[in-house]
Amino acid sequence: MIPGMTVKEILAQLKSLGDPARHKHNAKAGVPENQFGVKLGDIRTIAKQIKADHELALALWNTGNVEAQLLAALIIKPKALSDAELDALTRSTTCPQVADWLNAYVVAQHPGKDALRERWMKPAEKDRWAARAGWNLTASRINKGGDGLDPAALLDRIARELPKAAPEVQWTMNNTLAAIGIQHAALRKRAIAIGEKVGLYKDWPVSKGCTPPYVPVWVEEMVKRQK
Repeated sequence: MIPGMTVKEILAQLKSLGDPARHKHNAKAGVPENQFGVKLGDIRTIAKQIKADHELALALWNTGNVEAQLLAALIIKPKALSDAELDALTRSTTCPQVADWLNAYVVAQHPGKDALRERWMKPAEKDRWAARAGWNLTASRINKGGDGLDPAALLDRIARELPKAAPEVQWTMNNTLAAIGIQHAALRKRAIAIGEKVGLYKDWPVSKGCTPPYVPVWVEEMVKRQK
């Protein structure tokens, strides 16, 4: 892989790195069929070789291929995107892994993220990827101090919406619930109670030593570490 390769050549490179077993595993996990089963580490290696290339990133994203979109998230220039362009990218996400990389490497670095967060957090927002991004930004903001947010009102909304939200949205909404419980001692008991009532991720399998995303356990473990 060298700079200057075309989209077609990069897709061919990604395909050559694909593993049938990983492709099958991804498919079972809900990853769209338009994927090769490439290891995330291999995608990062390619991104380091290409470096930042905004136009190439947009072209890769538009292929709809999962690995191409993951690669695009690593080489795109966030500040070169308008709010409307980032909104469109977010809504054209193909799967949770792509959404997480886009949110971490692009959305979080974008100068218009606060305005977009307010748009994506509107109760009327029906797009699962936009809502996922909005709640992701909200969780991050709470963990950084929550300036300008009303955590009690957020808990009211989470209690109403979390049980029926799309799975893609539940993940970052749950992250926000945990963040409130961890960062706001006065609201901790209520956050844990909501987590217990919803029961989301209660039986989520985790590796030894890892904290599960089940809010009651997650919050108590993180608070314990702060002492």
